[in-house]
Parts: sequence; structure tokens; C-alpha cells
Amino acid sequence: MASGLEGVVAAETVLSDVRGEVGELVIRGYRLDELAGRRSFEQVAHLLFAGFFDNLPDEQVFAARLGSTRAELFDAIHPALPGLAQLPPYDGVRALVAGLADTSGLDDAFRLLALPAVALPALVRQRDGLDPIFPDPTLGHAADVVRMLGRDAGAGALDAYLATVSDHGLNASTFAARVVASTQAGLTSAVLAGYSALKGPLHGGAPGPVIDMLDAIAEEGDAAAWISRAFDRGDRLMGFGHRIYRTRDPRADVLKAQVAKLAGSSERLAFAEQVEQVALAELRRRKPDRVLDTNVEFYTALLLEAVGFPKDCFTAVFAMGRTAGWLAHAREQAMTGRVIRPASRYIEPPRQQAA
Repeated sequence: MASGLEGVVAAETVLSDVRGEVGELVIRGYRLDELAGRRSFEQVAHLLFAGFFDNLPDEQVFAARLGSTRAELFDAIHPALPGLAQLPPYDGVRALVAGLADTSGLDDAFRLLALPAVALPALVRQRDGLDPIFPDPTLGHAADVVRMLGRDAGAGALDAYLATVSDHGLNASTFAARVVASTQAGLTSAVLAGYSALKGPLHGGAPGPVIDMLDAIAEEGDAAAWISRAFDRGDRLMGFGHRIYRTRDPRADVLKAQVAKLAGSSERLAFAEQVEQVALAELRRRKPDRVLDTNVEFYTALLLEAVGFPKDCFTAVFAMGRTAGWLAHAREQAMTGRVIRPASRYIEPPRQQAA
């Protein structure tokens, strides 16, 4: 038995490969650095969808159709915004996803891909007492998200981020989506399984706490002392370590480069780099037998903060990108026609004696 299914091959996939020993992520034959910042999120989603949906249009039509779907969904979700804005943003988006039809066609995939991009900015603005902004279907996906958030910069960084997190092997949320899809449930059910798994702090729920950590260290003014106390308490240091990578997470450097391009981020980035170096030195000192390096969450937090998302929205933005991978994996699994049904080992407890 492998605890947590570690090292167990549970699926064959053409979608992505996480090469932990060398710190590489490959998506459909392309290294991450060949995609993020070079191809749009729409192009990466199209790459992931290829072969899994009938009548998939070319990249240009795909992007246009995603834009028109954003516009269609705005009117559909608008009446629900006042009530859902009272919830945490992630839960509000997930509730709207749950309202979509649970079938498995390309139209369904477009709606599932488009909905978080429309819903999250609208919920944030509704919560802040501002009117939601209608989508502009002529814009790129990330550019429209930034515009609907009420910001005027950061579209390129967000686009690179969404592409970066679009797929990442058989992680917990993707495996959850594949398990549900294997039962021949619809795409909405599979994506909702992904949403539920991603919410956990051991998977996608950590970027927000990275900001809390950086702010606390900035307030104290002594990174080494703060980090040392965190280790003494047995706290998990957010933004460091990964289940698969035995070296630096390649996504961290891609996102760091994007943060460096954002106007006004140089001071925050320099401080974060200082904290990063102190943390890595302390990790090496305290855990010399383990390779714990910077992961995607560390620079995700800086990037999404700079774009203008509140920290309680970070996991919802993660889901916005990862939905592309969930959809592709769900279709890949469903096409096998095989239900995922692992075995368990029963450990019989002692019988309780009746009083």
C-alpha cells in the first residue's frame, strides 16, 4: 500500500508531465517556459482540449467563442450576485458553477471555462459596493478579467499565470475530477469535484497565507527571527516545499519574471526575495536531509496581489486557470470508459463488548 497513493500510476495521460527530479513541467509536449508568457491562456486551453471535444474550432475562433460565452453568462448570473457576494469569493464562484447544466459537450466546456472569469470580478465588485462590469468579448480572456475587476494593468501577468497553472499532472483536484468523470457524470460534476479539492490549504488554498506571512515579517522587520520562531512552533512555511518537485518549482521562476515586469512591484518583489533567501537558508539548516525549495504559491501571491485581487480571491483565480486542465482530464478519463475503483485494506478493529 502507498500512503496518499504516492508513486502509484493511476492514469495514462497525454496532457502533462511533472518531472520532479529535474524541475520541469511539460504540457502536451511543450515545456512550461515555451508556453507561459509566449502563448495566451486561450491557446493553452485549446492545446489541452485538442482531441477531447468534437468540432473543436481553430485557436482564433476558440478565443472568440470564449469571449462571447463570457458575455452570455454575465446576464445569467447577474441576479444571483447580491446574495452570493455575502459568501467568501471561492464559495460564490463554486455555487455559480454548480448551477450550470451537467452535460459533456464543447458548449459546456466553454461555459465552465468562462464562468469564473466573469463571476469572480463581479462578486468582488458587488461586495465592495460597486457595479459589476459587463464583459468585453473582443478582449483576450485575462485582459477582460482585469478590466472587469476595474484595473487597467496586469493583463499580461495574469495571462501568463492562468497558462502556468492550467495543468499539473495528477494533483489532488485533477484526480478528484477524473474520479467523478470516470462514472460518466457530466463536466460540471467533475469540475465541482476539482473545486472542492482545490479549496484545501494543502492543495490550492495557500497563496493567501503567503501574503499574511510577508506582511507579518514586514511589520516585525526581522525575517530571520520571524521564520525561526515559525519553525520552533512547528508551523508550515507557506510558499515552500512540494510533494513532487525535488528542486525548485519551475512555475515559481515563470511567475517571478512576470511580477518583475509589473509597474510598482519592485519594492515588494525585493522584500519577498529577501524573505525567500532567509527561508531557504533556514530550511537547509533545519531539514538538511530534505530538498525544500520555493513553490508556485510564493510568487503566485505576489503576482495576484499586484494585479489587484484581494487575497481571499487567490484560490478562485487558481481555479480559473486550472479549470482548463480539469476539463481536459475529465474528457480523457471519460473516454476510457473505465470507472476508477481502487481497493482498500481492511484493518479489523477489536469487537466492542456489550455492557
